[in-house]
Amino acid sequence: MIKRVTVTRESDTGRNTHFHDNVTGNDMTRQQFVRKIKAGGYNDYYVRNINGIPTPCSKPDNKAKNNLG
Repeated sequence: MIKRVTVTRESDTGRNTHFHDNVTGNDMTRQQFVRKIKAGGYNDYYVRNINGIPTPCSKPDNKAKNNLG
């Protein structure tokens, strides 16, 4: 089972900053991923506002393939 999106870089504080779409091969910054989620391109993910920063999150469910990690 291939995870759709994986985290490729984190900040010193542990915030996910860069992502890779394992299906399309695209690399994205956090801001790009947030825009694509909001545009409906990633139905298994949503955006949370954490400490004032829009943050991509996987939807809580039993699907391991959509967990960010």
